Amino acid sequence: MPRPRSVTELRCARYPSRTTSRVRQFHCSTQRCTDGVFRELTAQRVRTPWIEALRKQQAEGKSSEVNSDKPAISKERKLSPKRMDDSYHSVVLPLAQDPWLLDTYLNSSGHIRLGTIFMDLDALSGVIAYKHTGEDVTTVTASCDRIVINHPLTEICDLELSGRVTYATGRSSMEISMQVAKAPKNGEQIKNEDILINCTFTMVSLDPTTRKPVNVNPLIAETPEEKRLYNLGERNSKIRRQLKERALIRHTPNDLESDLIHAFWQKQLQYHDPYDELRKPDNVHFMDTTRLQTATIMQPQNRNRHHFMIFGGFLLKQTFELAFTTAAAFAHARPTFVSLDPSTFQNPVPVGSILYLTATVVYTDPPLIGAPGEKYDPDSKYTRVQVRVDSKVRDVEHGRSKPTGQFNYTFNVEKNIRVVPRTYQEYMMYLDARRRAEQVKETLQEEGIGLTPSVAEQSVTE
Repeated sequence: MPRPRSVTELRCARYPSRTTSRVRQFHCSTQRCTDGVFRELTAQRVRTPWIEALRKQQAEGKSSEVNSDKPAISKERKLSPKRMDDSYHSVVLPLAQDPWLLDTYLNSSGHIRLGTIFMDLDALSGVIAYKHTGEDVTTVTASCDRIVINHPLTEICDLELSGRVTYATGRSSMEISMQVAKAPKNGEQIKNEDILINCTFTMVSLDPTTRKPVNVNPLIAETPEEKRLYNLGERNSKIRRQLKERALIRHTPNDLESDLIHAFWQKQLQYHDPYDELRKPDNVHFMDTTRLQTATIMQPQNRNRHHFMIFGGFLLKQTFELAFTTAAAFAHARPTFVSLDPSTFQNPVPVGSILYLTATVVYTDPPLIGAPGEKYDPDSKYTRVQVRVDSKVRDVEHGRSKPTGQFNYTFNVEKNIRVVPRTYQEYMMYLDARRRAEQVKETLQEEGIGLTPSVAEQSVTE
């Protein structure tokens, strides 16, 4: 008669791979997700584990403002002109081929989250910038000049993200033009109708030690297409300077804008006049009632390649999703993205700080009150809603706050709805948004791009 086996022997017989020495065997499954940035671009952004970067900083006793991995820039370094193709870079997102990758890009409706695409574009702009400048400088995102939907994406497909430096005079800044398009088949070229997004980012190179701007290689434009792109970058640069010089923070509103403020004030008096039958319509909302706010602690998983600052693409994603939510709450309808208008990054956001975002509906088109001579349809089925997102950062102890950027998103909603300012600050926000809307409308007409609301609604993007 065989000897009865012990519990340990029975366990080993059932699980042969286990031993009685209590040694545990660990394994890790294939990574199936990203932080919203495609792995090929993430590898370019984060090269050192956070714990190693943190311990090195603590050992050296240096501030997180300084990138200790790089020496100061030599004043005698040579900056030879470069060609546009020298900085060209492209990457394909295999969304149609990889369901787990697609999983990180979809929302609850099965639409592609544009915020994650914006993250990828910012990461790509960094890769392109460093191909132009080299690795000895620190390059940061200064502004996103424009992101526009060219053609709707009607099906889930592989996407090709590509771009290059298209404007650089030799000073510290450079403009990078990028596009997102349906990935072409082998041997084929991208067709114009396959282009989903065109956009431009402005990047600035800094000395890694002093954090002051440093010059970069000037750009050579050789072909007619390269000259067109270079001239477009020059025009964008002039527009930025003009907007800065004409900003309402520096100058009072012009005569037409002053008339608009007065007309809004008169309209509000009518709403509250007991002897006037006019009352605020249900589709008219005061600006302060549209406001939404968030507060988020910045974690190292969203850092940039310099370890101690937050990746600019993460800020774009956060601001876009808050703007989308604000437009939806305002209209009680699903918004369709139109454009990210010229937006600025003012100060870096440190890892571990608290980021405060405030989103406000600042302009609607058609407006409640138009300027003299302005033509618009007050009964339009669709309304263009511009949402402004202001960001500021504080340390955990809640010391002094710093503004970190202003982001301006425009959406279409299938609703007849209007926003009305009622304080002087809100009037200035309204007029600033109106100027942006006019500038973007003019630019889109010049370039022959932009979608009608009914066509935009067919897209599988958020």
